[in-house]
Amino acid sequence: MKKYDGFHNKLIIHPNFYKVISDLNKRNVIMPYQPLDDSYDFNQNVFPPNGKLSSTLKSIKKYKLNMHNGEKFDDEELAILAYDESVMKYLALEGTAYFVSHSLVLLRNEYIPINYITFSFYTKSSEIASKSEVIKNTKNIEIENKKDYIQDRINFLLEHTPKNSILFIDGPLIGGDYYTYMIQSIKKFLEKNIITIFFVKNSSSNLVTDNIEELKNKYNSDLHWSHSFLKNGEYTNFFKYHDLVNPKNAKMFCYLKAGEFSPLRVEVNLETYSKYKKLIFKILDFIYYMILVQGDKKNPQMRLIAIAEKYAREFIKMIPLEKILNSSLINPTMNQARF
Repeated sequence: MKKYDGFHNKLIIHPNFYKVISDLNKRNVIMPYQPLDDSYDFNQNVFPPNGKLSSTLKSIKKYKLNMHNGEKFDDEELAILAYDESVMKYLALEGTAYFVSHSLVLLRNEYIPINYITFSFYTKSSEIASKSEVIKNTKNIEIENKKDYIQDRINFLLEHTPKNSILFIDGPLIGGDYYTYMIQSIKKFLEKNIITIFFVKNSSSNLVTDNIEELKNKYNSDLHWSHSFLKNGEYTNFFKYHDLVNPKNAKMFCYLKAGEFSPLRVEVNLETYSKYKKLIFKILDFIYYMILVQGDKKNPQMRLIAIAEKYAREFIKMIPLEKILNSSLINPTMNQARF
């Protein structure tokens, strides 16, 4: 079918991957033998201080989800994909390296992955970074890396997500100090008719409970409130969040409770919501079904996202990074492998 054209199992290596390693070798930078598992947590300070909850609702509502409708959900015009990543962090004396596996998985009769591998090195030493186009000198390594990660993710998804798709992304649409990168790219996704849906599993946000009078001071967080408010297989009405300074930084979100575990927050950009509102309500049934299919009470999430996470972890193991780092025989020509 046309919606799958050009999507094949693929492992893509970032063009600078071997350049970074080569420059590190030239400077005798030795990576630790064992990396650390890392993750990108954008759930802290999810809503910027100049934002506001907008609601003209007379009362908060909840609606039932339909598992059977979710099971039958299929749109012949739209491909269904999910994204997640896996991160390995290397703490060297000279700086910090990040090895990231970006995973995009297409749901078909089987799961079809495309993975994108990046390797970046950051240092506070201008001397180490001198005469290198790929080793980055910065005073704040974590912030610089997160900026690069977000941009890598956006470019990867825009290039490889087929037109006419539903794309599920693990993590918030608006999160931390980096939300503008994703917000600014939404128009490009919409031009390709890609519906981006974001998920938040863990959050201490009180946007709803702090702004609705009847809920103030009664709950520890919005997740605490929604867990009490919803029964299994229900979701709340959508709330609107907007930035008082820049109206483009707006989103719609709801809370969804699949079972006896913490609810999820489902987020969509305001423009996406307005354009695909009817379809989004059907997508919620599909999300519910996919969470039940996954069946993991300790880590409730959509099965498709869970599969993307597994592929991200497995692909990162395929690159013998320790061996490459300890070898001066760098192969600059390898940039893509198909399976």
